[in-house]
Amino acid sequence: MAWIDVIEPEDATGDLKDLYDTISEKRGKVSNVLTVHSQNPAALKEHLDLYDAVLFGSSPLSRADREAIAVVVSAANECDYCVRHHAEALQAYWRDEARTQQLADDYTALDDLDDQLRTACDVAAKLTTHPGAMTEDDVHTLRDAGWSDRAVLDIVLVTSYFNFVNRITNGLGVEATEDEATGYNY
Repeated sequence: MAWIDVIEPEDATGDLKDLYDTISEKRGKVSNVLTVHSQNPAALKEHLDLYDAVLFGSSPLSRADREAIAVVVSAANECDYCVRHHAEALQAYWRDEARTQQLADDYTALDDLDDQLRTACDVAAKLTTHPGAMTEDDVHTLRDAGWSDRAVLDIVLVTSYFNFVNRITNGLGVEATEDEATGYNY
């Protein structure tokens, strides 16, 4: 489901097949945003390494924090594919469909979003929609909310990663079907 030809997992050979097998073992299946890289397995490998480091690596941000930022950034970029995927992932942690949907629709209207995560989402949204307007004050705002410098770095990394992925999915017409968007290992 993309505007370019992709090699599906069942048709993959060599390095691409090895990458797909690794992804399937970890995540349960291979998502469309990854199959769209099939014409360039080296880029797929590097993408996976970055994904693992930013989303699953050690961090002062919880997995739920990272998924919430992913949803906010993807919503700001009108990336339905990533909103759907990462709202599904966030739901595995929050277990509250209405709250997860509200985060995707308008996180600023969530009354029960703690101040620390709200501040991270505010900065992530600003970095996404107005990157040239970022100043050192934004870092101070995150620190004042209780985030460490390592957490500040990770907030920026998660935000930047999802801006990267949103442009891949939007730029190549990657789509999520109901079956494709669900059933991953989180």
